Amino acid sequence: MTLRTAHTAELTPGELDAIRALLYDAFDGDFGDEDWDHTLGGVHVLVHDARGPAAHGAVVMRRVRYRTRWLRTGYVEGVAVRRDVRRQGLGGAVMGALEEIVTRAYDLGALSASEEGAALYAGRGWRAWRGRILALGPEGMVRLPEEEGSTYVRSGGGTADPDLDLGDELVFDWRDGDVL
Repeated sequence: MTLRTAHTAELTPGELDAIRALLYDAFDGDFGDEDWDHTLGGVHVLVHDARGPAAHGAVVMRRVRYRTRWLRTGYVEGVAVRRDVRRQGLGGAVMGALEEIVTRAYDLGALSASEEGAALYAGRGWRAWRGRILALGPEGMVRLPEEEGSTYVRSGGGTADPDLDLGDELVFDWRDGDVL
């Protein structure tokens, strides 16, 4: 198995198709065009074996307001492991590489965890955000109560306060589809 990091622009159309197929399968078909779009434009971490992509994750740049500052945030997307190689540490390897990117390039790391994925993230030091989650949309502020409790954060290596008040509110930049 080999681990590789690459910006979206460095991946071939064939590689992108294989990654999308992995994500579609890993999420039981619940991975649409907007989900795919959210995964693009950042740095991908890939684990390959003889069959192709075995695991994937990406980190893309988002803006998140915490108190009076908009933080440069490395948002983790599309973390998945192929079914036949799960429980072998590949998710942890992908997350380790993504966390290094967050630490080196962003003020904050954030992600939206499924119930199945929450234990992986919490075990790696990601903390569940307990406060309100909002987005700044075309019509103004929109509360996202369905994201409260499933949004996880970690401090990056930038200038963000490392002692974040997890009960405060976070305001995410808007994007089409699922905002988080």
